[in-house]
Amino acid sequence: MSTGVGPPSDVSLHRDDTSTTATTGNPPPRRRVYFTYHHLNSLAIVIILSATGTTTLGDIAFVVFSTLYIFFLSRFSFPAVSSDPPPPVFGATNKILRIYVTVGGIIGVILSEIYVFSGIFQGVKDGIQAAATPLFLLASQILMEGVSFSVGFSIPIRACVPIFYNSWRMLSIMEWVRIEFAKEELDRNRVVAGKALAAANLGFWGFNLFGFLLPYYLPKALKIHYSSSSSNNKKD
Repeated sequence: MSTGVGPPSDVSLHRDDTSTTATTGNPPPRRRVYFTYHHLNSLAIVIILSATGTTTLGDIAFVVFSTLYIFFLSRFSFPAVSSDPPPPVFGATNKILRIYVTVGGIIGVILSEIYVFSGIFQGVKDGIQAAATPLFLLASQILMEGVSFSVGFSIPIRACVPIFYNSWRMLSIMEWVRIEFAKEELDRNRVVAGKALAAANLGFWGFNLFGFLLPYYLPKALKIHYSSSSSNNKKD
């Protein structure tokens, strides 16, 4: 499962490894197919929001630029050290990480998707673009995470994807919070829901960037990458 919290290998990779190893005595072959329902849903979000004009050209330009830059880094700065997929950073059975990722998916994708698309269908225009921009960027991030795994990028590059997108998305979330707490609508329930959702996104994704990705995930990803690189150099 990938919900924009971070690279999905620590959550969805090798779900059936334990049972397969127990029955055959050998670990199953690793696959690089990471496009799931979540990626298809994200693709639908990107297409709909782009088609309805609820996202800006600046955000679309960021997605294009970041994609090109990530490919550049994967080629010249952090190339893969092996043709085999690297091990998950936190372990494939980390229950706390699964819960954390699920909460991020509910706040960032499911509830935001309901809020934005219900507003579009109801013809509500005030504040929709502010709420749609973080959703668009999160959906684009999830797609890019799938690409980074299917292509076989190194762990540092996979860590760069959520860091890039979370950093840029924080600006749009702060703008969303400002607009939500300043607007007045006749539909009080929608106003309250919008404020609560915007604040929840700000709190969760702020912690995700400054409390998880930068101080915790990135150092571990770099350590595994350079350890693997040193091991391969010694073998050579």
